[in-house]
Amino acid sequence: MAGIDDRLWNEGVSPSDFCDGTAKYQATILEQYKLCVEMADRVSSRRNLTNTFFLTLNTAVVGALAAGSGAGWPRSSAWVLVAGLLIVLAQCLAWYVMVRSYRQLNAAKYAVIGAFEAKLPAYAYSRAEWGALGEGRDWRTYMPLTHVEQWVPVVFALSYLVAFGAVVTR
Repeated sequence: MAGIDDRLWNEGVSPSDFCDGTAKYQATILEQYKLCVEMADRVSSRRNLTNTFFLTLNTAVVGALAAGSGAGWPRSSAWVLVAGLLIVLAQCLAWYVMVRSYRQLNAAKYAVIGAFEAKLPAYAYSRAEWGALGEGRDWRTYMPLTHVEQWVPVVFALSYLVAFGAVVTR
């Protein structure tokens, strides 16, 4: 990819920085950097597990409603329908807030990783990779997953509201 060398290598760090006195310091920075990258990856894994949990829960709710629709559920008391709607909307709100929180947490972690890279010979994540992806500005080059996944709970919530409206107006 064009220009990646310009973004990758840190001009402020040279082989002379790895001589006797600074070698242990640089090794410590590298170990802390590895730990930060590992923790950022773990946050992404936890975010994926959260999405899987909520997606499964919503699928179960939709499946139960579809299965029960022939058994007279839509004719249930209005209070039952309203309570059910409030529960699934609260669930969608919790999902949205959690995804947003993970997004913010990862943004902070990648800012710290970028600061660590200023002490290392390369800016692998903060400049090179992110720059090669157009920093997420052009969706045709790269669309950050966190932008997409924030809309999933909103789509579920809107679907529940439409379905509730359809049942009530029947």
